[in-house]
Amino acid sequence: MSRRILVTGGGKGVGAAIVRSLAQAGYDVDFTYRTSADAAQALAQELVDAHTGVSVNGFALDLSDKDAIEAFCERIEGEGYYGFVHNAGQPYDALTAMMAQEKAEAAMQVNFWAFTRLAKALMRTMLRAREGRIVAIGSVAALQATAGNAAYAASKGALISYARTLAIETAKRGVSVNVIAPGFIDTDMMASYEAYRENMEKQIPAGRFARPEEVAGLTAFLMSEPAGYITGAVLPIDGGLTAMIGVHR
Repeated sequence: MSRRILVTGGGKGVGAAIVRSLAQAGYDVDFTYRTSADAAQALAQELVDAHTGVSVNGFALDLSDKDAIEAFCERIEGEGYYGFVHNAGQPYDALTAMMAQEKAEAAMQVNFWAFTRLAKALMRTMLRAREGRIVAIGSVAALQATAGNAAYAASKGALISYARTLAIETAKRGVSVNVIAPGFIDTDMMASYEAYRENMEKQIPAGRFARPEEVAGLTAFLMSEPAGYITGAVLPIDGGLTAMIGVHR
């Protein structure tokens, strides 16, 4: 079986860091992107030039489009991917009393349903080969409640529950399934919180946001041979945030 990995949302931010980390580790990487075509193609070319013998390819795919996902899955089924990283995510912040169902459903489609369909497409060849690695990028929002985050947290909570069940169904066939649950990460997605950043960092035991490379490094480790016995795990990477009680003196 090839050492090829599919990464969703790999064109920028944490996804691009994951693609970089995997290519550096010697994996062939296919990644999807939605709108960042120029950045995606530049990333692929940069990594191909930097790592001899490594293949890196970007594919445009809107994970909110069910028909597009179905067509993509039909194309990749049976191709023999070793790994799958579902990094793509869609935020949605609203108090529960003000929640718009269509926006909540859109977040659930990208964050959860897209993962289930893509995993199904890739899993059959992993099970036949008796090896494979699946990593879902979740969120500490699914572990610790935050006001205004119910729909997003629910989508990530569904992701965790599904991944843990998938882990016990596939473990005897050599496939591992794990969830990484990041806290606040220093990416463009946090730009809207910039005015609150200093106060937010004070409440994180480590005193800072995570770097994308730190999430990427854990992802690459979970794809490696030494991580083969880790499955069904939810691994926070949050600077101690979920270990801390939420009331401050």
